Amino acid sequence: MASASPVITLRPIGNVTHQQLAQSTVPPVWSALHLYQASLLGTILAITGNILISISLNIQKYTHVRLLCQESLKPYYTSKLWWCGIFLMGLGELGNFAAYGFAPATLVAPLGCVSVIASAAISVVFLKERLRSSDILGGSLTVLGTYLLVTFAINGQQEITAIKIRNYIVSWQFLVYLTLEFLLFCALLYLNKRKGLNHIIILLLMSSLLASLTVISVKAVAGMVTTSIEGQLQFQYPIFYVMVLIMITSCIFQVQFLNQAMRLYNATEVVPINFVLFTTSAIIAGVIFYQEFYGAALLNVFMFLFGCMLSFLGVFLIAKNREKQTAKVPYIDMGIIPKQRKAGKIQPELNNINSYGTVRGEQQNNNSVGENAK
Repeated sequence: MASASPVITLRPIGNVTHQQLAQSTVPPVWSALHLYQASLLGTILAITGNILISISLNIQKYTHVRLLCQESLKPYYTSKLWWCGIFLMGLGELGNFAAYGFAPATLVAPLGCVSVIASAAISVVFLKERLRSSDILGGSLTVLGTYLLVTFAINGQQEITAIKIRNYIVSWQFLVYLTLEFLLFCALLYLNKRKGLNHIIILLLMSSLLASLTVISVKAVAGMVTTSIEGQLQFQYPIFYVMVLIMITSCIFQVQFLNQAMRLYNATEVVPINFVLFTTSAIIAGVIFYQEFYGAALLNVFMFLFGCMLSFLGVFLIAKNREKQTAKVPYIDMGIIPKQRKAGKIQPELNNINSYGTVRGEQQNNNSVGENAK
């Protein structure tokens, strides 16, 4: 008499939904394992890319400092070290782009905090900048937040195809989101162009609204490229080229508003605020467009958002008053000058620290004062 064979029930692993397993042609355990490995690969690519970007920025900064110390000033683009930094930045951006093809957008975008903490550590070790207590506290909070992000990340990675992207675009959730975003962007643009309001929040909020479209299009393009490499070609669909066009256009205008904010405000103000707004817009875009929080446990969502908040706080502490701690070029205080309310400061030339007489920003005022004195 034949014995009855045991019945083995396969349960979903992690955050893989029953619908995803039912649509898959491979066993459930293998499908869940594949999604886990893809998300892990995307996380590694994002972290590596952000570290390379931070190394690149510090190399470029070191190149500029070294060129200023030379007697004969040369253009920075003639330096091989500067081009090495540009090459590393290209590799870092390429790593971030590839990360969107493997990991959810809600995970890749917050990992940008790795670039901030790595840049702070490199500047202390190699550029000999002073280590502050706020750097240690901010770095600790950022590392803890990054750990929570990776541990409780919503494993909502899915196979990106042109048909899915086309269905996501016409979904009512995204249409409502796109309408509200368009109205808010038009209102901010009106305040900026017509009313002349150049507040840092207005500029960076417009940049972050465009960044949400950038994240959506970058993930769509990277996902379709990844799917094509796996054997399902997506280049014959027009939606692929539409997403490429949206990606390029949104990046150009996003950088324009970001550079405008950098010209008007200090980097210590722009960097943390831009990181918070960009990450928030990227998470919202991933949740609404790609539905990456669908079917996730409440604990995972709470711990993920808590990790984001810790990363935000850590970035603020690292960037807080950093420029004020750097060494300033010495100047000669001329004291009180007749017929002038504020004394001017004569600073030395940066290319020759021993030569004095270069007037910074107030040459015309000092010339007029000299004529009045005559």
